[in-house]
Amino acid sequence: MRLRTACTVLLAVFSWSAGAEGLDAARKMALDQELGAIVHDTRQPLASLSALAIRDGKVVYQGQFGNRVLPLQAGDKGYAADARTLYRIASISKLVSTLGAMRLVEEGKLDLDADISGYLGFKVANPNFPDSTITTRMLLSHTSSLRDDAGYSMPIDAPLQSLLQPQGSRFDKGVWAARNELHDRTPGRFFHYVNLNFGVLATVIEAITHERFDQYMQRVVLKPLGIPGAFTAETLSQEDVNHLAVLYRKGQDGAWKSDGPWVPQTDDFQGKLPVPRVGLDRYVPGTNALGFGAQGGLRTSVEGLSRIMRMLMNGGELDGVRILKSTSVAAMQEMQWRYDVEPLNGDNFGNTFYSWGLGTQRYTDFSSGAGRGDRLVPQGGLTGFGHIGLAYGLQSMFFYDPAKRIGLIYAIGGSGIDPALAKGRYSAYYAWEEKILDAMHRYAIQTLP
Repeated sequence: MRLRTACTVLLAVFSWSAGAEGLDAARKMALDQELGAIVHDTRQPLASLSALAIRDGKVVYQGQFGNRVLPLQAGDKGYAADARTLYRIASISKLVSTLGAMRLVEEGKLDLDADISGYLGFKVANPNFPDSTITTRMLLSHTSSLRDDAGYSMPIDAPLQSLLQPQGSRFDKGVWAARNELHDRTPGRFFHYVNLNFGVLATVIEAITHERFDQYMQRVVLKPLGIPGAFTAETLSQEDVNHLAVLYRKGQDGAWKSDGPWVPQTDDFQGKLPVPRVGLDRYVPGTNALGFGAQGGLRTSVEGLSRIMRMLMNGGELDGVRILKSTSVAAMQEMQWRYDVEPLNGDNFGNTFYSWGLGTQRYTDFSSGAGRGDRLVPQGGLTGFGHIGLAYGLQSMFFYDPAKRIGLIYAIGGSGIDPALAKGRYSAYYAWEEKILDAMHRYAIQTLP
């Protein structure tokens, strides 16, 4: 009770206003109250929430609720989430990583349709489809035939080649899709969402630039846009660590226990800079970038994400800084895959994905009942682009419609019940995610009366 009361007070302190361009006081207060009630619902509490809305291409609302660091024991000091709070945003990182790849495409250094073997310096092919080329376009659109069944992380001194090639010391048949008599899984023809795609992509980027992936992304995307954070924890600044959210679940040893304690899952650095990994100083770019965060390691704030979103809305430019050409942004949004059942051409990730671009989810506003669909609001009507994130207890959303110039972003620091027990009413998103999106849309996006 004490924690809930304290958080309710902090809610009023750390809800941000966009001034004259933002919501009027009544709408802002109503949205604050509704989002705060979602976070502090005793039946399904959330550790923290950072939410941001864009209308007419401008940030009109930002609010933070709950604690980025929870007081877990008597005497512990909790730290409230605020506008500076950074989250490990999980798979939204993939969309950001795509910006780095497209930059190389613009520079003529990366061909989306060339065999990635030529960049990596060793043959990359699915042994079950040995004559099929694997391309960067396939990595970005999750049609490469790579799989996560054997994992997607290795020590940084282990070469990627040892994982991908059948004769490699770390090879496992679960790295590649098997042939299937019912469905054509030839590279380029079957969608399957895979984290490993982006570890391989990051290694391709390193092989071209001769620069560590996380440092390359800092140089060409994060720093030019003035975005806090980094793709790896060990390169965070002390200022970043001071504002980093710990991610939580309830329960221990992988088992959910709603009436149990909150348990930190990652980024519990307690204000101290993370210790660099052994061998990091000896790492050779282009050999194995799986550990540099391309698939899900970016730590940043929702405000930082909003700068990426506004840049994309503007066709690749923000505040006089051009990250990509408008044609590159359009290419990211162009459809590479659409879910079909007859014949089945992909795995839609638990009824979540129905269309895909380059490193970009295409939201189609589809719904076929509880737990099924990518619909964002109950009445429907929102289509656009972006990405979701789900890892270590975090749930995140990055959605924008460049035509309407609207956007919705949130990051949740952990849920108090097993999300599998809280299916959405009209989508694959969890019940509290539907409520958050609905509230943000009603108060911050819908046309004012």
